[in-house]
Order: sequence, then structure tokens, then C-alpha cells
Amino acid sequence: MKKFGPALLIAALVMGGCSTGSGTETSTASSAVSETSQAASTSESTAPVMSYQEYVDAELESPVTIEAYVQDKQSWWEDKATLYLADEDGAYFVYNANVSEDLYKELEAGKKVRVSGYKTEWSGETEVAEGADVELIDDAETYIAKPVDVTDLLGNEEELIKHQNQLVTFTGLTIEPASEGSEEAFMYNYDGSGSEGDDLYFNASANGKTYTFTVESYLRGADSDVYKAVKDLKVGDIVDLEGFLYWYEGANPHIISVVLPE
Repeated sequence: MKKFGPALLIAALVMGGCSTGSGTETSTASSAVSETSQAASTSESTAPVMSYQEYVDAELESPVTIEAYVQDKQSWWEDKATLYLADEDGAYFVYNANVSEDLYKELEAGKKVRVSGYKTEWSGETEVAEGADVELIDDAETYIAKPVDVTDLLGNEEELIKHQNQLVTFTGLTIEPASEGSEEAFMYNYDGSGSEGDDLYFNASANGKTYTFTVESYLRGADSDVYKAVKDLKVGDIVDLEGFLYWYEGANPHIISVVLPE
């Protein structure tokens, strides 16, 4: 599910189907958080850094300051960047943070950053709200999180959500038709209304249940290996998937790798 605006993002995965709709985020709470975070950014820059558990326990719409490592960059537009971060204990999604173009170029995978903003939630996704400030910590060691296999947690959202925003894998899944009555393995946009360059949606099953997966075009565009790989899939293929476990009214992984095991 994309959050429309000048910049960006997000497609949707729903368990057992792919009909979600699209539209603009209209949460007044989120808007208020964004405005407040911009006004309070100076005072937050000196706030104590939270552990991952302290971040999890923090109230929604409360100020948060975290230090974590860049895992991937989803998008940048007009000094706003959307990032996936992680540390040894968990992962974070930072939406439309204040990031100059020069800083964005420096935010390579593994680099450590300090983020000060407000914690919010959008359709189940916990994130650092729009307007957060990002500071690169130059002298820190780098860190890349290892993916976690969550195949056995498909269909168990109470446990799966504990891995929200982490890099995860799904192994040994079977590609199913992209929509009822179709012989195609993928479609553009959640309803098939898109074209080349839009998000890709595809279905895959495990243990007799079918789930919908997305290649988010802002994260991995039409020129990426995963975008091309999904377009080459055939119904019945056995695949291993890797992606970031975003959440939109349920598990919504943004897939960055598709491999057909030999």
C-alpha cells in the first residue's frame, strides 16, 4: 500500500488474497505527529538513545531517539528519505525523514545513524514518523543483519509481527496464479491495473495456504534483478524469497530477492 505524496511508497500483502485498494494516508494523528516532530527536532537531538525494547515499549506519538544501522534505502525525494534500519535486537522503518541529497548518498548499507523523531503507526506498521532528523555516525563500526527464516510463521501473525521490518526469508514456496482464473504468475499493482515500472504482486503457497507478496517499485524498480525474476516466474515454480517484513493490515513483506532452488 503506497503512501502517496511527493515522494513515496508502500504496497500491500494480505493473507490469502491481494485485494487491498489504494489511497492517500489521511490519519490526522500521523499528520499531527509529523508537524510536532518538526517543531521539536532541536530538543530531541540531545535526548537519550533508546534500546530496541524501549522503542517497542514507547507510546505511540511519543518522542523517540534511536541509533541503528542502514539496511536499505527505499526512496529519496525533495530532502525526504525512507529507510530500513536494524540493530542486533530488532528493526525499524523510518518514513520520510529529513535527509539532504548529499547525506542520502552517504547512507550506505551498514552505516550507523541516529534518528530523532516521533513513533507512530499506520495500518499496523510501526514507524518513525515523517519529519524525523537523521545524523550519520561516521566513526561507528558497520553492521548488516542476517535474514531470519520466518516460513513457519506464515499465517501466525501474532508471532510473525515480532519480526516487523526485519530482513526475512520464506523458503520452499510454490508459485500460484496471480489472480483467480489466471495463468499468469504476477500482475502489476494489487488489482492488475498497472504497467511496467509499477509494483509487482504475486501469490505463493506454503502448507496448503496461499499468500500474496509484493515487489515495491520504489525499493526495487523495473531494472532490478528481483523485478525481472518475478516477471519470469511460472505457476508451479518452487521459490525462496527474501525481503523486509513491512506491515499493512497484516504481513506485507517487500521482496528484494527471488531464487529458484536447484
